[in-house]
Amino acid sequence: MTTTSEQALSFDIIGLDHVVLRISDINRSLHFYCDILGCTVERTVDSIGLVQLRAGASLIDLVDVESELGRRGGRAPGSEGHNVDHFCIRVEPFTPDRLKSDLLAQGIEIGDIGRRYGADGYGPSLYITDPDGNTVELKGPPEDADP
Repeated sequence: MTTTSEQALSFDIIGLDHVVLRISDINRSLHFYCDILGCTVERTVDSIGLVQLRAGASLIDLVDVESELGRRGGRAPGSEGHNVDHFCIRVEPFTPDRLKSDLLAQGIEIGDIGRRYGADGYGPSLYITDPDGNTVELKGPPEDADP
């Protein structure tokens, strides 16, 4: 089903940047995604329980449900808990004031714009929520250099 809006937004979707999965066994997940599917570990942030895997041009982020970041998402995956934290869509151009204006005009609340790491490195992003409560991150282009 294709829908059009009377007011077009000021960006184009470039592609899927990353998907964040809440997992209960990091070794089992690393085995599946790396040993079986062929992903590689790109980055680990032990302090929050995050492992980022390279999957072609995108990333798959694994978050241990028992970690600091994982506990924010509630129960472990199952009938009462979710295993997908959010997904990220790469957009261009990423003009913060225009994005805020466009999204608010469509009745969409936005989160803070911040510098976050994604498939192309660090860059600006913001979070919104879809009608079913799924969190969607809109990510702008990468910075020129990684500090």
